[in-house]
Amino acid sequence: MGGKGSAKRKNKGKKSGDPRKQGQGRAGGGVRNDYRDAAFTNSQVLGKGSLKATTYVQQYAPVPTALDALPALPQEFTGRADDLAFILEVLDPDRPGVGPAVAVLSGWGGVGKTTLAYAAGHAAQQRNWFTGVLLVDLRGYDPHPAQAEDALEALLRSLGVRPEHLPPPGAGREALFRSQLNAREAAGERLLVVADNASALAQVQPLLPPGLHGMIVTSRDALAGLGRMRTVNRLQPEDAVALLQAALKKNDPDDVRVEEDPGAAERVVLACGCLPLALQITAALLAQDPGQPLSERAEALSQVEGVLDGLSDGHRSLRAMFDQSLDRLSLQEQDLFRLLSLNPGPDIATPAAAVLSGQPQAAAERRLGRLAASHLIERNPAARGRWQMHDLLRAYANEQAEAFKGRGRDPRRRYDQAHTRLIDHYIQSAEAADTHFHPPGSVVSSRFADREQALVWFDAERENLIAAAHTTPQAGLALGFALGRYLDWRRRFQDLVAVRSLALDACRTLNDTRNEATAWNNLGATLRKVRRFDEALHAHETARTLFQQTGDTHSEAGAWGNLGNALKELRRFDEALHAHETARTLFQQTGDTHSEATAWGNLGNTLQELRRFDEALHAHETAHTLLQQTGDTHSQATAWNNLGNALKELRRYDEALHAHETARTLFQQTGDTHSEAMAWGNLGNALKELRRFDEALHAHETARTLFQQTGDTHRQAMAWNNVGTAYRGLGCFEEAVAAGQQAVAMLVEAEDWFRAGEGWGELAVTLTAAGADQGQVRDAWNESAAAYARVGADEEAAASRAHTDSPEILEE
Repeated sequence: MGGKGSAKRKNKGKKSGDPRKQGQGRAGGGVRNDYRDAAFTNSQVLGKGSLKATTYVQQYAPVPTALDALPALPQEFTGRADDLAFILEVLDPDRPGVGPAVAVLSGWGGVGKTTLAYAAGHAAQQRNWFTGVLLVDLRGYDPHPAQAEDALEALLRSLGVRPEHLPPPGAGREALFRSQLNAREAAGERLLVVADNASALAQVQPLLPPGLHGMIVTSRDALAGLGRMRTVNRLQPEDAVALLQAALKKNDPDDVRVEEDPGAAERVVLACGCLPLALQITAALLAQDPGQPLSERAEALSQVEGVLDGLSDGHRSLRAMFDQSLDRLSLQEQDLFRLLSLNPGPDIATPAAAVLSGQPQAAAERRLGRLAASHLIERNPAARGRWQMHDLLRAYANEQAEAFKGRGRDPRRRYDQAHTRLIDHYIQSAEAADTHFHPPGSVVSSRFADREQALVWFDAERENLIAAAHTTPQAGLALGFALGRYLDWRRRFQDLVAVRSLALDACRTLNDTRNEATAWNNLGATLRKVRRFDEALHAHETARTLFQQTGDTHSEAGAWGNLGNALKELRRFDEALHAHETARTLFQQTGDTHSEATAWGNLGNTLQELRRFDEALHAHETAHTLLQQTGDTHSQATAWNNLGNALKELRRYDEALHAHETARTLFQQTGDTHSEAMAWGNLGNALKELRRFDEALHAHETARTLFQQTGDTHRQAMAWNNVGTAYRGLGCFEEAVAAGQQAVAMLVEAEDWFRAGEGWGELAVTLTAAGADQGQVRDAWNESAAAYARVGADEEAAASRAHTDSPEILEE
């Protein structure tokens, strides 16, 4: 099973002849001895041996990769010896005892938890304890904190998972993260996860690394239950003075103000509460005014009363630091700082900041640069041209904006207008990007060159857009519609449920009956994708009724089609057939060829469920013919896929194979990975019927992998079932049983009882073929019957029960 011993052997295997390991064992210069000094400098963090720290880094630092996430340690970092010793004791792979290697650092905002975590990460890496570091900022105290699912997305990207292969939020994303780390551990790697700025256990628990990997968590709150906890207090005064001195000399090596007046330096650091963030801001202000004596700065600080809301060191105010930093800026820069608090999301792009300020983009960018130089905002290190604000400074900016608006009617109106401009910018940009997801032939906005550019913008602004949708009913309605196709494309269905629910609520608030029906229809389609079929049915029935009342025949036809899809998922096939026939007729009346083709396809799928295969084939052939007239490659691929399924039911396997190969190729061309996976699965089924089991296994394994990458655990379960039947065809019964067991476990978890019944039946057949105990086979058939019975599939349940007395192998 590996365990601590195997990891230890791997590390020791690299020790011979490696100067990086000299003096780092328990017997000589180990952690317990290295980190007990009263003060701590960079050279000590990097380690001392036969090499100087700088030479060491030049010769042995790893090549930057996605796992090289730690920023360089500030040269003014000092102190924290005991804190570092604690963290390194937790992370040490040779630590005694059991439990996860997780250190949880809690303390005030601005106390230096983040830099301490970075220092511990660097020190651990210099000891070769970790092969890489993953860093994620959870923004726990923002108005819209990062969710665990978003943190997992960032971590998975750092691990090399491509954006289009990311599972949607949920258990699939968490499972992929764990599996990625398990695979790296199996390859001899040990990674450190640094989860910065958490505010709740729910943000962090899904990020906990398995096995021998390590983790550091920082938070203002005591997050009990994650690992070993430590409260990080303010610096000791002598360390705070050393930090101030180092920060001043970093800007100007000839700055000797601390040495010339150590008493004033101590008064400055005490006025800053010995908080590293306040000290760094003060050093920046002093560097901008090299002629200002420290005594003058100390006097100015000592005259400020009160503290920034939510943060106190007991006797001094951080607000003084922020006020002084802001006061040194031009009036336009001060105004932009206050305006940035109006942005609803976690960061802002330069064009959006320009819209907010009402200034040309070049001018806004210059002012943003000045704010960053004054440490009031910072550049987003993960995305060029985006800016973010520390949560304490965001609170300060909010406070400043409210105070400024309170000075009279005109400032309040100006701020309201700025907020409106920004929200309108997000809405108009989202609507323009959305046009690139419309069917072929639709008018496309020139604001974005193509769909790929629109996707890049959507991905960057997603959190801002969702936050903006919560600001006003009008924004909720507009963005609820504009974000739909993008979120569906990215398979972010929980986000989609949220914004489409907002759109529906907005329609009610605004008494917008015309859009309310569309909002119900959109919400129903999303509920169906998260398998909330009864709610989806209600939504589509409501939409259909409202469209009928307004006389909108075309939209009514769309609602009938969606209603039919919900009924099919509920296995109410006769009602679904009626719904799709109605949709087809109404689309014919309105002359919408593309939508009529979609209705024919839905009709064909329902006819297959009713085992009316000749009629189903006719329906799919009609859909295919109509779609060839539209030039819609993606819809044509869907038609080919459906056509192949109908041909397979009619035992025309060679034609079915050609249809699914065509569908797969077309889906690859459109970049739709999820639909490509479906085509691979259907292709595998056709190959099995042709008894080409090796090729079928490859097809089903490909489908399973693609479903896993897109986060569709339900279809991944169905793919596992198909993998099992392919293995059975090859006579690989052990692999077939394992795949079948995995399939039924996932289908039961998804509560898809009909397909669980199918899966148990296939597993029973596989167990029989493998010569398993008859009691085990009988149990599988009983499970199959019970699953079918849960959804009222009485005929199928009876067929499974019939096997319990005399199990037999079903012919392929």
